[in-house]
Amino acid sequence: MEHSASHALAVTAARARLLGMDMVHRAASGHIGGSLSSMEIMTTLYFHVMRIDPQNPTDPDRDRFVLSKGHCTPALYPMLALRGFFPVEELRQFRHINSRLSGHAEMGQIPGVDMSTGSLGQGISAAVGMALAGKADGKNWRVYTLLGDGEIEEGQVWEAAMSAAKYRLDNLCAIVDVNGLQIDGPTAVVMPSEPLDKKFEAFNWNVIPVDGHDFDALEAAFDRAAACKGKPTVLLARTVKGKGVSFMENQAGWHGKAPNDEQYEQARKELEAALAELEGKSHE
Repeated sequence: MEHSASHALAVTAARARLLGMDMVHRAASGHIGGSLSSMEIMTTLYFHVMRIDPQNPTDPDRDRFVLSKGHCTPALYPMLALRGFFPVEELRQFRHINSRLSGHAEMGQIPGVDMSTGSLGQGISAAVGMALAGKADGKNWRVYTLLGDGEIEEGQVWEAAMSAAKYRLDNLCAIVDVNGLQIDGPTAVVMPSEPLDKKFEAFNWNVIPVDGHDFDALEAAFDRAAACKGKPTVLLARTVKGKGVSFMENQAGWHGKAPNDEQYEQARKELEAALAELEGKSHE
């Protein structure tokens, strides 16, 4: 990826982190930790990889995205808004009564949302069904789905993985946000899932380890996924939970907790400084 392109993505991710933080603080609820860890992944998908049209969100030839870790809407909604699917100002209604921006995204309510998700494990299962439908119809669009490394404790995930391999769904790309933490603590303690690479390989998936915060590495990984024929691909994206906010990084306690006013001010100061530095480089 050209430097200017990756820099533009970094600016977008920084803006999305601020929007996500504002949403969770204003609503006094939401899942910020795993949203912050996935911002580079989401930005790469929405602003570089996926063929989508905000002016035609139901285009039958579009690529599809399923947020399997459905609680991380503080990452998804800023992406959709910044990409032009709905006004950024609407993010202020996150988790409000009568708002369409509920804690878990709902298809049919929000343009750009291809599947309602929330119950962990079901998102990748739906993504497998979408990819299978695309194959049956002879279409060339692709399906992307983002999972959490806590989520893959669900047995349904592995049933979906078996099905995807059986049907040779090379139009499916799963991304696991491997930040090592879930709501109750380290994944290695709660329910060890490693070695993830060998497990997915045993399920006959194409496995690509990647730094989930490196735009160039992510672009290369998605290119490799698209080039793989005959089997589905999974990106094992190593990330930092709470990325971008010093006191939230690598802290399981920030999985699903909103910052108080003092914490919010500190978080916003750090995120604004990161954005200002990136924007400053844009003018150099």
